[in-house]
Amino acid sequence: MKIKVCGITQIDQLKQLDELGVDYAGLIFYESSPRYVLNKLRSEDVYKLTLNIQKVGVFVNASEEDIMTQIELYGLDIVQLHGNETPSFCKHISDHVSVIKAFRINKKNEQNIDWMIKPFEEFCDFYLFDTGNEKAYGGTGEKFDWDILKNNKINKPFFLSGGIGLDDVEQLKTFQHPFFYAIDVNSKVEIEDGVKDMKQIKMFAQELKEVTKK
Repeated sequence: MKIKVCGITQIDQLKQLDELGVDYAGLIFYESSPRYVLNKLRSEDVYKLTLNIQKVGVFVNASEEDIMTQIELYGLDIVQLHGNETPSFCKHISDHVSVIKAFRINKKNEQNIDWMIKPFEEFCDFYLFDTGNEKAYGGTGEKFDWDILKNNKINKPFFLSGGIGLDDVEQLKTFQHPFFYAIDVNSKVEIEDGVKDMKQIKMFAQELKEVTKK
């Protein structure tokens, strides 16, 4: 099981995640986020690092020009589109870099997941399912009912997100889906906005590896 830690704002913590063997680090390029990376990390400092971890740029309704600029400046490996981007927009981005398309799950749309994801099937490499709505682009710290994913025709590797932390390892043991690929954590493993609790992340990664070995 892959692990993504999102909302990284410190160069030292980016290096530490790499040392811990975390698979993905999320850098948020959404100005309204308290973890907005342009206020925290200089692109030249990130770009020059030699890392095994994959750097994921998280964008919300950004322009194609802005996304391509940040890919180049920060050396991003993957782009996560977390807004209201269209399938055609995803296609343009996917011509240049791997794409994670995020879908915000709530009570109003949880029965229509098939309908939401179908138009994007050809134009992204991964899905990400998070808790959110038209006004909250993720980062709510809340969970949705993971079991609803089992009732939908998801045939692409997906990240599970939304309020996941160390206390959820036991629940993650019981969640099974043939395309369940990765877990995305953020606010539940923080000391404060954008500052991660590295001890928690280390414990989370170790316990998760024990789960996936069985």
